[in-house]
Amino acid sequence: VVQCEVLTGGGHVLTGLGAQPDHLEHLTLHYQVQHLQLPGSDMFTKLMQLKAEKGGLSAEDEKRFRDLRRRLEMEILEHADVVCCTCVGAGDPRLQNFRFQHVLIDEATQAAEPEALIPLVLGAKQVVLVGDHCQLGPVIMCKPAAEAGLCQSLFERLRLLGVKPTRLQVQYRMHPCLTEFPSNTFYEGTLQNGTGVGDRTLRGVDFPWPNPDKPMMFYVQLGAEEISASATSFLNRTEATNVERIITRLLNCGMNPSQIGVITPYEGQRAHVVSVLMRQGTLRQDLYKMIEVSSVDAFQGREKDIIIMSCVRSNEQQSIGFLADPRRLNVALTRGRYGLIILGNPRVLSRQPLWNALLSHYKEQGCLVEGPLSNLKPSMIQLHRPKKTFDRGSFGIGLLTTNRYHPPEKVGDPMPGKDAAAGGQAAADPLRAGALPAAGGALGAAASSSGYRAGGRDERAASNGAASSSSRAPGGARVA
Repeated sequence: VVQCEVLTGGGHVLTGLGAQPDHLEHLTLHYQVQHLQLPGSDMFTKLMQLKAEKGGLSAEDEKRFRDLRRRLEMEILEHADVVCCTCVGAGDPRLQNFRFQHVLIDEATQAAEPEALIPLVLGAKQVVLVGDHCQLGPVIMCKPAAEAGLCQSLFERLRLLGVKPTRLQVQYRMHPCLTEFPSNTFYEGTLQNGTGVGDRTLRGVDFPWPNPDKPMMFYVQLGAEEISASATSFLNRTEATNVERIITRLLNCGMNPSQIGVITPYEGQRAHVVSVLMRQGTLRQDLYKMIEVSSVDAFQGREKDIIIMSCVRSNEQQSIGFLADPRRLNVALTRGRYGLIILGNPRVLSRQPLWNALLSHYKEQGCLVEGPLSNLKPSMIQLHRPKKTFDRGSFGIGLLTTNRYHPPEKVGDPMPGKDAAAGGQAAADPLRAGALPAAGGALGAAASSSGYRAGGRDERAASNGAASSSSRAPGGARVA
């Protein structure tokens, strides 16, 4: 989007196919068809008004309406320098006669390989893939398909074939203290902060951070998990109640509801938190309705000033399910701009190597706390020593090791193990790496991905967008 705005500011035309945020609506194809003054626009507007007034048109007028719309759409597309669409949207019949030589796929690690191939078969000669294999990858709802390799993105395949990605190392989202653990754990300590402490300090917000210089805390919760009403997910009533108390405290401190985000790995907990906010919140209900409560997967690529994470899992079996996925934890830890609050049970979580490392980090920083919000105290809970330690090297950008699917050497060979984990990246995320499988050149087009992720059955993923640009080539062909 940043690239598109630069091009638009330079007098170029950018056209987007599909739904867009409100502030980008003027760039969409349907909006420009309705508002640009082109030959035939007056008749199209009259027919559109007549259709709205009467609820329909005669067969002859309907045909004329569709012909005019198609002609106006093609007129706009032919003069566009950049066309934005999803990977699947690149197969739209309106683009079938266009040839895009330059293609940029954003969120490339969230697109399954067949999706990524759709914009590439339109004449691509230069391709830029932007993504992060250290975060969540495609969502594949069909388990056999995921186990057969559909959960691997084109970005990751190229990486395994030896195409070394280029990492963008400066992050501009998070408070420096929030960068430290993800950087050291997932990115070999290479991330640099483009923002200082002063840029990421909330003025006038009197929240009881355990360490005033570090707006982060792990809030110990020992309440047991429950199976949700759907019987396919989990919820934790204790954590949900304390999420409401934290949100109420933040709102009383003067924060706007739009600045606060709640994330959880489980759909059952997401729905329960929404219910608790409505039933137990002591402030106006409209304030709680504006709080965004989402799954971790759906929040990839998103950000909020304050992120509250509910871990949910707390059981005698010490099981944490897909909460153990390092990519999911990486996404969760990198959504907050000014502060991060995690609620969970350290006794259960500390048995897993990665979570043990995170809890130890919070404890060293004086941010592992318990008690009521009005009187938080350092937690004296003993963390377990896991039998194994988290292998940070497996996330190295220069290493070709992966725990994702590897195809058999030949047909008939036994399939690899079924534990295929997911990888990916956040849209418009400062923690991203770009794989450049083709020679570079002037960037003239962009495409972005809409993906499915191999993950829990109760998780929700956000759809993503794509962009591409066009200009006339010799002989009338279009390149983008």
